[in-house]
Amino acid sequence: MLIVPRISNRIGEQIAHSTIGDFKALKSKATTDEPTEKKESDEDGLATVDSNDPQRDNSTVVQSDNKPVILNNGGSQNLDTTPDFGRLYMDSVVYNEALKQHQGELLVNEQAYQKPSLDLSSYGIYSEVYGYVSAPSIGLELPIYLGGNDDNMALGVAHMTYTSLPIGGESTNCVLSGHSGFIGRIFFDYLPNLNIGDEIVVENYWNTLTYKVARKQINKSYESADCFITDGKDLLTLITCISDGHGGFDRFYVIAERS
Repeated sequence: MLIVPRISNRIGEQIAHSTIGDFKALKSKATTDEPTEKKESDEDGLATVDSNDPQRDNSTVVQSDNKPVILNNGGSQNLDTTPDFGRLYMDSVVYNEALKQHQGELLVNEQAYQKPSLDLSSYGIYSEVYGYVSAPSIGLELPIYLGGNDDNMALGVAHMTYTSLPIGGESTNCVLSGHSGFIGRIFFDYLPNLNIGDEIVVENYWNTLTYKVARKQINKSYESADCFITDGKDLLTLITCISDGHGGFDRFYVIAERS
């Protein structure tokens, strides 16, 4: 009984390292060119998103520059083709820009952040990995999946939908959630060991972003203000559960900032 969790965690670490290795190999195919134009639809207005609707499809409509943009619109590419990194970057920028105006309307409950913000397979990325996060001081290195659902959190770190995608930029706050105490795996168990000033690195398909821990905080499950964008700040927020000592769970937050 003592040996099995150690073996399971070792296997999990190897899977995570292999996944990150595959991400790096795929990233090597990406060009350094960043698109300068945003695609726009011919529709008018901003669609209302009901995160509780079980019939909701894979399309999320957000708005930028007073015109709607349809993201995560399905489709697929041939496995032999190079992923469409340019379009993914463009859509990620548009997504983040729209959140600056509409995050309060979209991030309304625990179900809202579970469905992936973008369908990576529609860009030719079938691993569903957007990047990875590392914190050298605590030996953390885990792949990032889009959508804060149970399946993703059993594999690595989950990006919470309707928070900023991890590409950085002014007035962004990328929120990543990970398990603590997950049987047979170590994910965010050592987050409390991070110190103020420690570095946390996010690597996506286009660049490497380095953040420094600015503060640590314990919040109740219903206290979510730290998940929202702070005007003018480039933030990375890591969240995990900790026992509240009364049979329930609080949330441990690490808020890091990029200057």
